[in-house]
Parts: sequence; structure tokens; C-alpha cells
Amino acid sequence: MNATVKAAALTLSQVRYVNKAFWRNPASAFFTFAFPLMFLVIFTALLGDGTVRLGGRLIAQSTYYVAAMAAFAVITACYNNIAMAVTFQRDAGILKRTDGTPLPSAVFLGARMLHALLVAVLLVAITVGFGRVFYSADIPTGVTLLRLLVMLVVGAASFCALAFAVTAAIPNADASAAIVNATILPLLFLSGIFVPLGDNAPAWIVWIGRIFPVKHFAAGMQAGFLGTTFHWSDVVIVAAWGVAGLLAAIRFFSWEPRNG
Repeated sequence: MNATVKAAALTLSQVRYVNKAFWRNPASAFFTFAFPLMFLVIFTALLGDGTVRLGGRLIAQSTYYVAAMAAFAVITACYNNIAMAVTFQRDAGILKRTDGTPLPSAVFLGARMLHALLVAVLLVAITVGFGRVFYSADIPTGVTLLRLLVMLVVGAASFCALAFAVTAAIPNADASAAIVNATILPLLFLSGIFVPLGDNAPAWIVWIGRIFPVKHFAAGMQAGFLGTTFHWSDVVIVAAWGVAGLLAAIRFFSWEPRNG
């Protein structure tokens, strides 16, 4: 029990450190919070006047984009930000020095995941509040809210694990943005985050999207905000991708700068 309490205390202390480092880079913090709202305004201005048939219901695209940008906010905080930040820390030698301290590696990485989850929750709350005020989006309550929170937590943890895993494929910090965006941007389009994909979406797009976790995560978020059917299978698939990412990270994650 003492070891568990000590690990929890170390994790919380490390979360505070990560949080301070996050806010001491105001440009990065600003765009982390601005991007979802910026894209929400842009997409609703361009496409928000139409409707999309989803789950047999006609849904205003402006409302659709509130759910889509909430999902995008979580992915940005937990996948893009962690993958790029950890790569920069690896190349700068910070990870190597950290690995040489008494701080357990699980505490260091767990603190980053926990901080990303907190940022993701805050981002979703801001996005939902913005959508409520400007686009009359519904705010989930009751059982719907609980299901949404389950998907949010599972999705955030899974995308964090995938972020640690993808760093193994990034040779250096200069390549981090290109590789991270190359691995996530196509899935954002194929999963209906940027372009609404309703019931009449091409079968090949639906088929490809269902292979990857973004589509299932987006579906869970849509169920919370749009009232579509919630499928626990979406949670299971997202969690399975997270476990796969965690196993890959355990096997291939490097604390040492790479020469590539």
C-alpha cells in the first residue's frame, strides 16, 4: 500500500510539473485550445447551413461539428501534442536524463497521460460550452453523460498510448510534425471529423474508417452529443487500439536520442 501511495504522490507531483511546463509555453497552449474552436467556426461557417443524416436522423451540420470538434480536441491533446512533445524531449536529452533519475518511468509517462486527459476534458467542456452558446448544441446529461465520459477517458488513454508508440517511428524532432500529421489527418477525414459522413457515405470510406480507432471514438462522442445510438463495441475497439499502442510503446519506446 505504501508503494502505491508513493507512486500516486509522485505521479501527482509530476503532473504539476508537466502542467507548469505546458503553460510556460503560451503559444503552444493557446493553439491547443484555439484550434478546435477555430475549426468549429470555420466549418460551421462553410458547411453549417446543411443537414446530415446520421443514425436515421437529420442533424444540423452546425451541431454535428460540435461533436466532431470535441473529438478532434481530445485527439489533438492526447495524440498530436504528446507525440511531438515527447520526441522533442527525447532529442533534447531530457528523456535520457529523466530515465537516469530515481523517478520511475511509469510515473513519468503516466503523468503525461493524466495531464493530457485533464487538458482534453477542459477542451471538450470549452467546445461544448461554445457550441451551446453559438449553435444551440445540446449538453448531455444522465446516462448519456456517463457513457460519454467513459468514451472520453478510454479514448484519451488510448490516443496517449498510441502517441508514445508512434514516437518509435519518428527519427528526429524535425520530422515529428510531418509524421504525426501524416498518421492522423487522413483518419480525421475518413472518420467524419472534418467532413460530415452520414448514413449515405461511400462503403469503402466506412470500411476503412472502421479499422481505425478515430471512427469509433467519433461515433461514441456523437452518441453523447447528437443522440445517436451508443455502441459499447466502439469503446472496446478504441480500448483495443490503446492496448496495442501500449504494448508497442513498451517494446519500442526509446529514452535515448536517435541518430536517424
